[in-house]
Amino acid sequence: MTITDTPSAQAQADARELAADIERLGNRLQDVRAAIGEIIFGQKQVVDETLITLLAGGHGLLIGVPGLAKTRLVRTLGIVLGLDDKRIQFTPDLMPADILGSEVLEETDAGARSFRFIKGPVFCQLLMADEINRASPRTQSALLQAMQEHAVSVAGVTHDLPRPFHVLATQNPLEQEGTYPLPEAQLDRFLLQIDVRYPDKEAERAMLLATTGAVDAEPRPVLTADELIAAQRLVRRIPVGDSVVEAILALVRAGRPGVGDTDTDATIAWGPGPRASQALMLAARARAVLEGRLAPSVDDVVALAHPVLRHRMALTFAARADGVTMDQVIDRLAEPLA
Repeated sequence: MTITDTPSAQAQADARELAADIERLGNRLQDVRAAIGEIIFGQKQVVDETLITLLAGGHGLLIGVPGLAKTRLVRTLGIVLGLDDKRIQFTPDLMPADILGSEVLEETDAGARSFRFIKGPVFCQLLMADEINRASPRTQSALLQAMQEHAVSVAGVTHDLPRPFHVLATQNPLEQEGTYPLPEAQLDRFLLQIDVRYPDKEAERAMLLATTGAVDAEPRPVLTADELIAAQRLVRRIPVGDSVVEAILALVRAGRPGVGDTDTDATIAWGPGPRASQALMLAARARAVLEGRLAPSVDDVVALAHPVLRHRMALTFAARADGVTMDQVIDRLAEPLA
């Protein structure tokens, strides 16, 4: 056996190949960022967190007031990433069949009758669920089941959804009358909760000049759906150091009441489950490659603490009465890691 045939040499060759693949993906993602930046102004963190969600193979919940380009962002992502995108406006009278599809009875000229399944808008690769909290719990559950299982069942028949399949749902923090807030168990299905805030002055100036002229810029494709699937597989192969794993465990477990931390017991009614640890691991990997690095660091865990944890925890009544916010609690939990 030659030296080049030893296991260590093969492992080194595999590591070099993995590093080259990660570097190539990082370069492509910079092109994706640039293409999105031509359409979306002043929302770099929102764009990055949304891309992290898709690279990690998850679903995202975007929360922001109207007029912050959430719909435009999803449409832009669909074109830039080469995905078949659709949008559903959630309303109180929306039924599960309006999302999933339904069977209709057809009759041929010869009189033969048969059922045919007509696919609903959920059969796409990137679905925008606009104002998801305005639909009834039954309709919300139908979508969330599709998100979890990547398939829908109608009349006892299972229909697989396209791959990849991602949902970017939006919620309006205003006008909560007549809405149906997502239960905590269903919120956990979203990999990240992405808060969409107002752009700064310079970004808003650039947006005014670019979007009110005679010609409105159109997004350009950069990736294909198959390339996105390959990128998602590569993200899962990125190595994670022991220090990062320990940081994830320490952060998530510190947010659970009953672990011996009096501050946690006093402020947190219930904490994040193991799915939060999984989300942090995948999101940290995706953030590393998006930033052009070969492996995630503890800094990635700290940066992703808020979008991963803020919808997986609840404050106690006493903490809310004292004016404590979830962001303050997460800052305290992440402080030892910073």
